[in-house]
Amino acid sequence: MSRYRLISQSIVLSSSCVFGLVACSQGNQASGVGSQTPTPSVAIPAAANSSGASAGVAGSGGWAGAAGAASSAMSALPRGGARAASPSGGTGAIARAGSSAAASSGAGAGAVDNAGAGAAGSGIAGAAGGAGDAGTSGTAGPIAVVCPEQALAPGRTTGTVDVDGVARTFILYVPASYSGKEPVPFVTDWHPLMASGAAEESMSGYKALADEEGFIIAWPDALEGGWNIGPCCTRSGMVDDLGFAKALVAHVSSRACIDPKRVYATGISMGGGMSHYLACNAADVFAAVAPAAFDLLTEDEEPCHPSRPISVISFRGTSDPVVPYAGGESRPPNGLNVTIHFLGAEETFKKWSELNECTGTPTETGNGCQTFTQCKGGVEVTLCTQQGGGHDPGDPMLGWAMMKKHPMP
Repeated sequence: MSRYRLISQSIVLSSSCVFGLVACSQGNQASGVGSQTPTPSVAIPAAANSSGASAGVAGSGGWAGAAGAASSAMSALPRGGARAASPSGGTGAIARAGSSAAASSGAGAGAVDNAGAGAAGSGIAGAAGGAGDAGTSGTAGPIAVVCPEQALAPGRTTGTVDVDGVARTFILYVPASYSGKEPVPFVTDWHPLMASGAAEESMSGYKALADEEGFIIAWPDALEGGWNIGPCCTRSGMVDDLGFAKALVAHVSSRACIDPKRVYATGISMGGGMSHYLACNAADVFAAVAPAAFDLLTEDEEPCHPSRPISVISFRGTSDPVVPYAGGESRPPNGLNVTIHFLGAEETFKKWSELNECTGTPTETGNGCQTFTQCKGGVEVTLCTQQGGGHDPGDPMLGWAMMKKHPMP
């Protein structure tokens, strides 16, 4: 029996949050994370190779996803042989190429190139007087990250970020291992329809992984009860959630030592839809995504044109009564007068493989997962299917293992 199956069987639903018919939110007092004074930059280290067990996740019902307490059975799951070892991967030194030095002519001195935010070598053109020979390209240095002088204190806080004059709220969790001296990954975890960041915090299982793996995590709050991914799912259709996602990353990165190459998105149900949406529209910010219980919509409803290849791992149940595994039309349960059309799990898997220019056939990788491994830019596309599964959360350990293997190129 796969670990993915064990997770589904250990779900405990909260009686007050079934199908999101009762609000699952907790009151958040908006208090921004304090500004910090920057100090000299440090180079981004290679991604760490690590694995660990996740905390339990609560079940979800409907797009709203029932925000339940995590089952105690989850904490009793074996940490060793009961699951396949989480894949791990690291990158070598990360560098961004600097622009090559231009050839100078006349009496001008040679141009010196740079590597954006990172320290770069320089290429110097010919000496003054006459036409100089073209200089060699500069040697790119690693991207530098400016770490705040005062590290954020470990623990859970609430904060706000301004998006077009609207204060958007979120919960931020900093693990005990965070020192503020080395760049760490940042995970954004998006909640279901009619739920809240606090509900997602309690059900997704990523908070325990933040402590084990050392990443900072945020749980954003939606306006109007849902995320705006185009045809769905805010009542006004005017909420800029793409702008919110980017502003949240920039805000936290200005106050914590975040590795810009290791920013990720995950979510359940409508939060999974937001994760797909970010992969389609913000691949310049997010390195990889791990959506659960949601698929891409048809191209006419949700165009998807990522700016680069991006790794995606999706978790789906074959008996999902809300987002049909085979695809088709659906009405959001928040009363929004709109019908949307899902591609389905297999077609979403296929579309991501096409968008990422994958070749060959997918490989069975255990836990009900199959993966396209031969894709452009070294990315991967994975679909984890739970036979008989419903509208369920994914496996946070499998999701994190996949994402951390694929930092931004």
